[in-house]
Amino acid sequence: MTQSDSFINEVTDEVRRDRLFGYMRRYGWIGILAVIGIVGGASWFEWQKYSVQSGAQAFGDKILAGLKADDPAAALKAVTASGSQQALARMSEAAALAEADRPAEAYAALKPVMDDASLPKSLRDLAGLKAAMLPGDAMSADARTALLDRLAAPGAPYRPLAMERQAVALIAAGDTAGAIAKAQEILAEPGLTPGLQQRANELIVALGGEPPKMSSLAVGQ
Repeated sequence: MTQSDSFINEVTDEVRRDRLFGYMRRYGWIGILAVIGIVGGASWFEWQKYSVQSGAQAFGDKILAGLKADDPAAALKAVTASGSQQALARMSEAAALAEADRPAEAYAALKPVMDDASLPKSLRDLAGLKAAMLPGDAMSADARTALLDRLAAPGAPYRPLAMERQAVALIAAGDTAGAIAKAQEILAEPGLTPGLQQRANELIVALGGEPPKMSSLAVGQ
């Protein structure tokens, strides 16, 4: 497994628990350092490690200070960096804006990350997933649908989570049968976290459906 693959797996696990930024708060710069170090890839030489780690620690300290500020969104917006660090800064800013019930501004912070072709696809898709999860009309319905369709494509790193958002959208549209079917598709996905599996089962039951039996899930996976 490459370092980039390792990064995708680690970040995906955090996103599935919807605690990426909580993870930053809990573990401080060490957690951010791990993310940034992996994003860099194998192209760094051994002699570069000290300077890279020092820079990542300084960046992580800025993010943590922003999260603890009286106005986290403003403090995080002031954090400047480049590359993957810049992407993480903007996603941190977007999370603070979303918590402050400012979804349109959160989307504006995420959009440059989503559109930056120089970033790893895992980061672009992560920003897209966060954008799709924003409430209200931060995105048009058509744009949200198209984004979720892309994120839910086979092989996409956040496919199960994107499918979950598709199920939510179907519920909002009054398509109960479609939402149940989508939740059943989620349960057929390999490698589901217990949390997502539980949410999919609960959604099916809440909508009047019957979750697949464990034996059928085992065969599907």
